[in-house]
Amino acid sequence: MTGLKWTHRTTRKIARELFRAGVRVSHNTIARILRSLGFSLRVNSKKLKRGSPRTRNRQFEYIATLREAFKQEGLPVLSIDTKKKELVGQFKNPGAVWATTPTLVNDHDFRSDAHGLAVPYGIYDTLANRGHLVVGTSHDTPAFAVDCLVDWWLRHGRARYPAADHLLILADNGGSNSSRCRAWKLQLQTRFCDRFEIAITLAHYPPGTSKWNPIEHRLFSEISKNWAGCPLDSFDTILNYLRKTRTETGLKVTASLSRRVYETGEIVTPKQMASLNLQLSEILPDWNYSLFPRKATA
Repeated sequence: MTGLKWTHRTTRKIARELFRAGVRVSHNTIARILRSLGFSLRVNSKKLKRGSPRTRNRQFEYIATLREAFKQEGLPVLSIDTKKKELVGQFKNPGAVWATTPTLVNDHDFRSDAHGLAVPYGIYDTLANRGHLVVGTSHDTPAFAVDCLVDWWLRHGRARYPAADHLLILADNGGSNSSRCRAWKLQLQTRFCDRFEIAITLAHYPPGTSKWNPIEHRLFSEISKNWAGCPLDSFDTILNYLRKTRTETGLKVTASLSRRVYETGEIVTPKQMASLNLQLSEILPDWNYSLFPRKATA
């Protein structure tokens, strides 16, 4: 009668409250009445939207335009991101497999019991439908992200696109390749653009829209399905599952291991930022920009 639309009380507790009010009714009857009124045990439902930036749709349209332009030129269109970090050891991995007996794993996921922490950084070539992952053993830093890009170019990119002088990168808006990260831009300039004399155009997906990044649903989801229910007990096991990921649409995946140690907290000075050959886009410059090779000085 108070207008209450939900309660944490069990039907037994409700029955006791009604008894105190002079109403005799069993908890089973209460449950039946609640169901007849449309009540049931419910969990929280993620339906409330924070509201999308007014520029969100414009960014998606701009990304589509960029992708089509690079595709028509036969230039690489890469989708990049870091996959979820994985404890390496005899730990439970979500999913199920056909087996006569279950695989025994540790009853707790303690970091101290792990052989290490795998940091899989992915590069998905949208035109070739090819994925490449570098499994790091240190930290997910901008330097690591750029080294992964360099690894892809040396192993696959330059052979697949020998005439390419420009590439498009699609990325999320956080982590080691954030649009606001100075170290990310500096590392791209010094360790890729200048080294290989290749320009890079970057387009970042708006906050909260990372699931639209192609690598998420074209590569990472397939990897998760491939190793579902299988403990990632060693780095060799992880690399093996990555390399064996296939789809009926032709996806193939390569993988390598990096044991390089990366330090966090890289500081980039205003002078270093000013030295970049950085060009902001006229369309949503916070999310879109290009880096061009700097001419070597005599």
